[in-house]
Amino acid sequence: MTNPDAATGPTAAGMYDFYLGGTAHTPIDRAAAEAILQVLPDIADGASANRGFLQRAVRRMVTEFGITQFLDVGSGLPTQRNTHDVVAELVPDGRVVYVDIDPRVVARSRELLSGTERVAAFEADVRQAEAILDHPDTRALIDFSQPVGLMFVALLHFVPDDDDPWGLVRRYLDALPSGSCLALSHICIDDQVSDDAREMGDKVYRNTDNPPTDRSRTEIERFFAGLELVPPYDGAGPGIANIGVWGAEDPDLADTEGSRLGYAGLGRKP
Repeated sequence: MTNPDAATGPTAAGMYDFYLGGTAHTPIDRAAAEAILQVLPDIADGASANRGFLQRAVRRMVTEFGITQFLDVGSGLPTQRNTHDVVAELVPDGRVVYVDIDPRVVARSRELLSGTERVAAFEADVRQAEAILDHPDTRALIDFSQPVGLMFVALLHFVPDDDDPWGLVRRYLDALPSGSCLALSHICIDDQVSDDAREMGDKVYRNTDNPPTDRSRTEIERFFAGLELVPPYDGAGPGIANIGVWGAEDPDLADTEGSRLGYAGLGRKP
């Protein structure tokens, strides 16, 4: 296993793993995450809700739309029932490509995935859409003549407005065939977070490579332009929902403070 003390600063992926109760983070990640928890204790619940969204979205893409191949960009560490675990439970020949910008995360991901078939992980920046789509690992596992599940889960808030994240999503979708799906979640803290929590969050995440950008619900909905949004739960109309509520069997029970820290949605390409 990679020496955890080799990291020079916290990673968003490692902090996320700590929030989820995982063991793949470093002491530096843990210290940074604990500092956030002191002022924003609901973030652990939010991380769990977000991972639940990922699992439910993957399950729905497989069972409802027949998708068996997934491109998970900004994947973080493949722990705590990540995409490939859910896919493996549903289809024996499912394929998953993980992409992350952090070389430490990719190196540790490869170690965690050692011996796992039909799964690959490589390093790239989400903004390098064409390079990711044309990467040998992507081409080896993804058949672009068939629908693809594109995963941008808790990623695009790390892409600033100057890099046009909406246009970026469109570049990926343009390369995918009809029937492909986009699963996306994004922070939206609005007025739910105290000034102290915001200040601490800014301080901690400034030490990572990609500080996050908070966006409104309307800005998050824009990512699904041109797609057919899937109803987030039984009885709801097409649209996005808070991360914990999306796909929940009991939306009222799932509507916690942590689940309101972001929005999630699943859109299908016509």
